Amino acid sequence: MSAMAPKESANLSGPSTTRNTGGRFPRSTRLLRHADFERVYKLGRRHFSPQMTVFYLPREKGAGSRVGFTVGRVLGGAVERNRIKRRLREAVRRQRRACSAPVDVVINAKKSLLTAEFSKVLAEVGNAFDVIQQKLSGTRARE
Repeated sequence: MSAMAPKESANLSGPSTTRNTGGRFPRSTRLLRHADFERVYKLGRRHFSPQMTVFYLPREKGAGSRVGFTVGRVLGGAVERNRIKRRLREAVRRQRRACSAPVDVVINAKKSLLTAEFSKVLAEVGNAFDVIQQKLSGTRARE
């Protein structure tokens, strides 16, 4: 029994207790339906960066923003694709406040995202949200 006590105390100081539970990526902020993805691809605009291509389409006022991810089979096996999606979800979760405009965003990952430093991925997602925010506020100002 005493051999288990150190393991339990080691688990308590692990990453599960340091997570910010308030920073979840709720279902209401995710783009889930195929039709929504298609609408963003066909009617939206694009922003290119070294690790990803970001498609975005404004929504009606007060609707909030939603984010979806596409990671095709050409990027690797299931393990690699899931790792890419996890990295993108975490980057979006951390940078989500940068984009307050009502917009649907689809992030299409590139293979290089798998090996890139997370700080670079975080910076690219933040930059993409900044560009989207600027472009949408510019188009709304012209209307």
